[in-house]
Amino acid sequence: MSDTLSAGAYKWEFKPRFRRHAFGWRSQPAIGRIKQAQAEIKKVARKDPVLAAEGAVSLIERLSPAIEQVDSSSGAIGTAVYHAIVDLVPVIAGAPADARVRDAWLERLWAAHEADQMPYIEAIGDYWGDLCASGEVASSWADRLTGITRLALSPDPNLRGYFHGTSACLSALYRAERYEEIVELVSGERVIWPYKRWAVKALVALGQKAEAIKYAESCRSPWASDRDIDALCEQILLSSGLLDEAYKRYGLHAHTGATYLATFRAVAKAYPHKHSSEILADLVETTPGDEGKWFAAAKEAGLYDEALELAGRAPCDPKTLTRAARDLTAERPAFAVEAGLLALQWLAEGYGYEITGADVWAAYDYTIKAAERTDAASDVRARIREIVTNTPGGLVVQILGRELGL
Repeated sequence: MSDTLSAGAYKWEFKPRFRRHAFGWRSQPAIGRIKQAQAEIKKVARKDPVLAAEGAVSLIERLSPAIEQVDSSSGAIGTAVYHAIVDLVPVIAGAPADARVRDAWLERLWAAHEADQMPYIEAIGDYWGDLCASGEVASSWADRLTGITRLALSPDPNLRGYFHGTSACLSALYRAERYEEIVELVSGERVIWPYKRWAVKALVALGQKAEAIKYAESCRSPWASDRDIDALCEQILLSSGLLDEAYKRYGLHAHTGATYLATFRAVAKAYPHKHSSEILADLVETTPGDEGKWFAAAKEAGLYDEALELAGRAPCDPKTLTRAARDLTAERPAFAVEAGLLALQWLAEGYGYEITGADVWAAYDYTIKAAERTDAASDVRARIREIVTNTPGGLVVQILGRELGL
């Protein structure tokens, strides 16, 4: 590849793969092709950023028509497209293109966004100011879009309605530093949070951070994302160096992950100055009745006593406990014994998802192996027998009854 590539001579590998209706209902082939296209564009960007930006525009133009028939029920294809846009926006925004070329890119992206029926590439609107690459261009686009946006956000039911360019207008206004206009434009009561969040950012840019947080808090409703509001307010406080206040007011809620362990990791990463035991205790308080679900987080943090206490206080997934017993038999046999006993306890009480006899045997086997390392096998067997006899009936008795002489 030469240091400077020719836009006319270079042939993009991804283009033939992204013709209209190129993909069937399965999402994985389409996701794979999207990732390959991203990689190709990023590779070209190392040599020729303008050509790479042209490729990024071409890919975004082709995305929606190519994947119209893909099953989107799982959300996987939508997530892949969103990540592709986030990845490619900097390529387009940062390319040293002249005004004529950039104007052409923006017009093409606007046409694609306007034709996006699903919609898949609607997130482009949130980055429109970045794509403009200058305040002057952004201001021109803001002038072009503000009139329709004002009608779309009007309190008059006869005037308001959906406009696909509302986010693009607000993003352009923000890039053009026309902050007061943003606040005024989204001031109506019926304006949704994704638009009002631009007013929060505008107030911050105007130096009115306290007012920005107050404004964001006033936007809470069943139709607004509490997590997004928390995250935005948290960032405002962090930008002011108010780490403890940010943690106390928003930190525990702004980093919610798909699992309790993911949530703990996210909060710990955001606040490295906080001790893991403090973070764990604070998170546990946010979910009364679910203490056992924080077992994995406590174990990962090396808070072994706390982990066992949590798993004994409220139901904990028996399979998670069994894995802990298995993994720490050699390193921490005493902990492994207690984790295994708790696994058997919750199994005996009927907890666990799709439990089979193999799960019961695994919990028993790893518990005994750990007990043998502590020279307490007989005592542990007695404790297991007590667990089983105190919870008569059920799968555990059926599986372990003969083994325990019951």
